[in-house]
Amino acid sequence: MRVVLQRCKHASCTVDKKLISEIDHGLTLLVGFTENDSEKDIDAIINKIIHLRIFTDENGLMNKSVLETNGSILSISQFTLFADTKKGNRPSFARALKREEAELLYQKFNQKLNEWIPTKTGIFGADMLIQLENDGPVTILLDSKEK
Repeated sequence: MRVVLQRCKHASCTVDKKLISEIDHGLTLLVGFTENDSEKDIDAIINKIIHLRIFTDENGLMNKSVLETNGSILSISQFTLFADTKKGNRPSFARALKREEAELLYQKFNQKLNEWIPTKTGIFGADMLIQLENDGPVTILLDSKEK
């Protein structure tokens, strides 16, 4: 499981020119799954996301978590996180988990995350327009296989 985490001041998801979801202050997550990902991967990544100290405190230091700052999350499915670009110029997405399995894990991920932090989503598998005001910028790559 991979997540690209971005601290944001505002983020939104639009599909077919219709606003699907938006948040202020929090995190935008691009979320992808691969073979052998499980609920253990989900739990480990969620634990990291909610406790990661990347928000500034009263001294201007990155010392607070999204939990401590009452932030929200915009979670977007992103199978392209498992693109393989080793051969040629056209990426292979063979390492991305099959759609049905990935969608189930993505739903579990968002349900569990929402137990901790208000979480909004895009539409799984849709062609989405994501707008983001990255705060910092702060962008971090999380991989459940790198412990």
